[in-house]
Amino acid sequence: MWRGVWAEWGRFLPRTEKTPELTLYEGGTPLLPAPRLAEWVGGGVRLYLKFEGQNPTGSFKDRGMVVAVAKALEAGARHLVCASTGNTSASAAAYAAAAGIRASVLIPAGKIARGKLAQAARYGARILAVRGNFDQALAVARQLAESRPELALVNSVNPMRLEGQKTAAFEVVEQLGEAPDVLALPVGNAGNITAYWMGFLEYRRAGLSRKLPRLFGFQAEGAAPLVLGHPVERPETVATAIRIGRPASGEKALAAARDSGGAILAVSDAEILEAYAAVARLSGLFAEPASAAPVAGLRRLAAEGRLEAGQRVVAVLTGNGLKDPETALGGDLVERSVESVEAEPRAVAERLLAGSGVA
Repeated sequence: MWRGVWAEWGRFLPRTEKTPELTLYEGGTPLLPAPRLAEWVGGGVRLYLKFEGQNPTGSFKDRGMVVAVAKALEAGARHLVCASTGNTSASAAAYAAAAGIRASVLIPAGKIARGKLAQAARYGARILAVRGNFDQALAVARQLAESRPELALVNSVNPMRLEGQKTAAFEVVEQLGEAPDVLALPVGNAGNITAYWMGFLEYRRAGLSRKLPRLFGFQAEGAAPLVLGHPVERPETVATAIRIGRPASGEKALAAARDSGGAILAVSDAEILEAYAAVARLSGLFAEPASAAPVAGLRRLAAEGRLEAGQRVVAVLTGNGLKDPETALGGDLVERSVESVEAEPRAVAERLLAGSGVA
């Protein structure tokens, strides 16, 4: 049985004898081959999907949150605070509930998927909608944490978050038997690409892998400050999880991409939505729109001849598709997908077999 990040990877984490035993059995997520989606991506690559949507609250945030919250408890904190586009708020609220402490989350008003908001509310968090964007909410959260010692800030500017998130890189190596040639993931606040690079470097230093992957991070064109080279004051994208105009870990993310021989690039919302549909249809995994950004990006890289046939390529699906029901149901999907038929075997058979080539 999987035991959670602390128990499985504690030798690589800042654990002391005073660190509390906190876990929701996060981590241990599957790495799945996706041959049909690989054909859609192109380039003859061998594609794998690291499905972080199977974490307890449905996103990769749980890996870092369990470490950040445990260390906050160790330091005496009894109240967590964070700014969030959704996944961080859900994760912080869940671990606060498990630890028996308070959680307060600041969200950009009207800019968060309802599935994530529902999670935070059900876990019992205090939710404040800030009249501004994520970057403004994070600035307020940081100021509060700096001025009030009873508050522990658990955004990715907290280095303990990255300590936990790096464990996904360990798992990728263990699951493949070696580091992949290429790893692609979405970039919002930019902590995750930074954490993956930390993890791959640590595993190689420990003699547990022989190579390092090239890391490619993908932002949405409407929220691509690292690609543009300057902050985006009003970031906009259908991929709400990466709707961030001032990434807190931006410089570290750029360094990770550069040092690995990769890059941080942007894809359009149209490309994201096309990949969002393709991931579900061609792999059987349901991921939120931000998770589709790296798949869209890989398809563009393949079309540009920047991927080599036979390479082992990992795309990180950072969040579960159920977190964003509005996008999932967009365009009257259910109404268009459901057909009415009489409750009679012949009528059902005729409808099911129509156009199938089956007599």
